[in-house]
Amino acid sequence: MTCAPPRITLSQARRIALAAQGFAEPRPQAPARRHLARTASRLNLFQIDSVNVLVRAHYMPLFSRLGPYDRALLEEAAYHPRRRALFEYWGHEASLLPLEFHPLLRWRMARAERGEGIYGGLARFRREQPAFIDAVLREVKARGPLSARELSNGGRSLGSWWGWSEGKRALEWLFWTGKVTTAFRRGFERVYDLPERVLPGAVIAAPTPTEADAQRELLRRAARALGIATERDLRDYFRLDPEDSKARLAELVEEGALLPVEVEGWRAPAYLDPDARQPRKVEARALVSPFDPLVWERGRIERLFGFRYRIGIYTPADQREHGYYPLPFLLGERIVARVDLKADRATGRLLVRAVTLEPQADPSVVGPALAEELREVAAWLELAGITVLDEASFPNLVRALP
Repeated sequence: MTCAPPRITLSQARRIALAAQGFAEPRPQAPARRHLARTASRLNLFQIDSVNVLVRAHYMPLFSRLGPYDRALLEEAAYHPRRRALFEYWGHEASLLPLEFHPLLRWRMARAERGEGIYGGLARFRREQPAFIDAVLREVKARGPLSARELSNGGRSLGSWWGWSEGKRALEWLFWTGKVTTAFRRGFERVYDLPERVLPGAVIAAPTPTEADAQRELLRRAARALGIATERDLRDYFRLDPEDSKARLAELVEEGALLPVEVEGWRAPAYLDPDARQPRKVEARALVSPFDPLVWERGRIERLFGFRYRIGIYTPADQREHGYYPLPFLLGERIVARVDLKADRATGRLLVRAVTLEPQADPSVVGPALAEELREVAAWLELAGITVLDEASFPNLVRALP
């Protein structure tokens, strides 16, 4: 007779998920390189996004877990020629990933070269302009590192697809297929070079696992980062195809690398990392980026926290419920508020444009805790002070701020 899967309460699931994501530990007094490395190993990646309302997306997850840290540590880990520990590629979306992931993602590079799993426009561009792309690769080999605007023949800019020039499209196709990688960035501009001139030789020489082995390892890493998750949650972490994910998931369950469980209130079956921590209590305090792995799968965050989350940057102004760039505020084991923030670099102020409390949140508790977090954010971003634009909406916060 088949036994029913163990049952996990929703509060247990929340604590497991928060511990897996690094929110069950106190922030270090002085965040250093080792703390960054540990967080990178735990999360597997930092998503890159061009939105810079508060700070670039890849910087914020480290702050949420470590507190104020030197952003130069992340720049060094990503782009320093001798201290590089991360590289850019497509993980969840465009991401910074630990170097050990390069072999695990070569199957994705090979599929991209076949026109699979890649933006349709890039696949079509390769079919239509193979000689141009090959010429761009030859130029990178001869002259690299190069940005798209430094190509001797950047081609036409069609203006319809993010305004990319033909040279940029060629470089992005080469990036998808692993034939070039990011050497460094100028501001936010990607500068490309050959992987063998950017990545350590040991990474380039590492054996390439089979697709199945690589996908199993990616799911295993996703499970470790999430703690407890549905198949859809696990698949989404590295954006695997459903067919691949379901096949590899069954294999992991069979070998005991994932444990089937039921979670209170979840309709879909769930899977527990056998090594997941299950703390009795979590005492977190963190503003969380919309591009943080804790919240990027919106269905999961709703199941875990009862928190329906959308950001306003893709929504017309008159349809935004909670502002342009609202960050969830995690306090203890619950998300208690959404805080719409902007770093106004011209005036040197951190602008609190709106605060929306969750229904069960106690403003007398949230106010002082949020004020302390905002002070740390402002200091970290070298902003001189904090301005609450709508003081009447949250007087507890205003009283707690200097």
